[in-house]
Amino acid sequence: MTSVAPVILLAAEKESAEVTDWAARVGWVVGLGLFVALVYWLMREGWKWRGTLQSDLPALPTAPDEPGTARLTLSGRYHGSTTAGQWLDRIVAHGLGTRSRVELTLTDAGLDVVRPGAADFFVPAAALREARLDKGIAGKVLTEGGLLVVTWAHGDKLIDSGFRSDHAAEHNEWVDTLNDMINKTETEGAR
Repeated sequence: MTSVAPVILLAAEKESAEVTDWAARVGWVVGLGLFVALVYWLMREGWKWRGTLQSDLPALPTAPDEPGTARLTLSGRYHGSTTAGQWLDRIVAHGLGTRSRVELTLTDAGLDVVRPGAADFFVPAAALREARLDKGIAGKVLTEGGLLVVTWAHGDKLIDSGFRSDHAAEHNEWVDTLNDMINKTETEGAR
């Protein structure tokens, strides 16, 4: 019985060590917060610098007053624009790098891109070059054929713009209709 008493006394006398050093923890949290803020600031400055480098891109055209009857409409997402053929070279000038919801309308006059919360633009029929299904554009990778990519000329630059419909089954119809329209425009222009 005497051997149990010293064990109980030892257990009662022990105090646990302080678990948290609050000064060190606060220092680490503040340091991590400053690091995250620095990284965010650097990303924002890089975005602005890219816009400055692309400032030679002319202003985006706006839709004509009478665009004609709609051939196709699409509701979905605009995922951005890149230099044609370079799916990672994002274009940010004139708001082309801003992702947003989109309402596309294809008429005989061209492609009207309406983006709530971002700058709308219009691609004249003569500027359209190609439509295809792809799997990715800067910052967005989907399954094969999950992205509608429209190539168009603006100034002296070819641009790929990526769209994803709320109903992906619409993509094939858009590709066929756009390419038919482009071929028809080229044929009429060659006469």
